[in-house]
Amino acid sequence: MAILVRIPSPLRQYTEQQSEVMMEGNTIGEVLENLKIRFPEAGTRFFSTRTARFMNLYLNDKDIRSLKDLDTQVGEKDVLSIVFAIAGG
Repeated sequence: MAILVRIPSPLRQYTEQQSEVMMEGNTIGEVLENLKIRFPEAGTRFFSTRTARFMNLYLNDKDIRSLKDLDTQVGEKDVLSIVFAIAGG
């Protein structure tokens, strides 16, 4: 099953400048794994243990607070948004 994944601006340079992509998967984890396969450089730069704490995932309007919820099932009308926390000081 394919769902829409919204790509944040910092990641687009590694996704051929695409702001949205259709990705296959039955769970959030499968969708993210397929994203990393399709865009390997994005996977190594943004989906490491070090950077994961700055990443928020939203399935439709539901905030998935941590990457512990990767087993969440997705449906064909779902939208997965990747949002990076930005801090300043």
